[in-house]
Amino acid sequence: MSKGGGDRLVDGFRLVVFDLDGVIYLIDRPIPGAVEAVGRLRAGGHLVAYATNNASRRSSEVAELLTGMGVPARPDEVLTSAAAAAELLRDRLPAGAAVLVVGADALRAEIRAVGLRPVGRADEEPVAVVQGYGPQVGWADLAEAAVAVRAGATWVATNTDRTLPSPRGPLPGNGALVAALRTALDRDPDLVVGKPEPALFATAARRADGAGCLVVGDRLDTDIEGACRAGLPSLLVLTGVHGVTDLLAAPPQARPTYVSVDLAGLFDPDAVVRVPGEATAGGWSVAVADDALEVSGSGRPLDALAALCAAAWSTAEAALLPVRAVSPAAERALRALGLPD
Repeated sequence: MSKGGGDRLVDGFRLVVFDLDGVIYLIDRPIPGAVEAVGRLRAGGHLVAYATNNASRRSSEVAELLTGMGVPARPDEVLTSAAAAAELLRDRLPAGAAVLVVGADALRAEIRAVGLRPVGRADEEPVAVVQGYGPQVGWADLAEAAVAVRAGATWVATNTDRTLPSPRGPLPGNGALVAALRTALDRDPDLVVGKPEPALFATAARRADGAGCLVVGDRLDTDIEGACRAGLPSLLVLTGVHGVTDLLAAPPQARPTYVSVDLAGLFDPDAVVRVPGEATAGGWSVAVADDALEVSGSGRPLDALAALCAAAWSTAEAALLPVRAVSPAAERALRALGLPD
């Protein structure tokens, strides 16, 4: 079942908030269709914003990167976990306080921009440690952070994404490095700023002035859960980290409102589906058997996905079952969805 009535999904929203990695680009390459999608939104009078957990670039640098890819963007349209973390520490610490930065130069610049003093060693007596993704972060950085936190420094993580998408597949993200420090310290960070915390999305949504805001992301545990926490509808696109198998197993707090293969779902009613649908609808029937979710019937693959979500989300046990096709059309639909048949 598509959104219904032939309406375009985007027509119900004034503002569209995009995640970046896995939605607009992979590392530094635009995802096919992303440039055109953002251009169509702007041409149609929609507002656009970007919310990213990647703390390795400042808002101005992200805007410059996007513009260079053919997606014109202003720094004030980009919300980063690095800037949010710096603002949080600014509000909690005295001006000029020392903050040990574990991350990229962009995170240091954000700390400096809010009037705090970035440092790199525990013997400089930092009152806080802020940890964000940086491709050059190594053991020595984590060691300094461990010493500082054990000495009483507040530990703030910009985000805890375990991986980040790339053309070669998922790579270690900031969450993997946070996990290393968590293991060494036997404790969690005092604060996590980025998604799935709702602050980035709530800040962006205020720009819609009550006219409707849609979050678009590729990760269930950050983008989609963050949208749920912020009380916003969301669209999961299958161009990044999470796929259909992940979607079927998603817990209630990380389930999207809509799903599409890519950003075409914003404009094409036949390229998006609302989830969950009905277990028997759109020409499909999904039955919960003892050992599988059995799919029969025929129709659009996306309608089969909506029916699968209805069945998989019916109980905790059903969400863990494999999917099995019991008709030739179902076999084709499952292949189209990237599921084993």
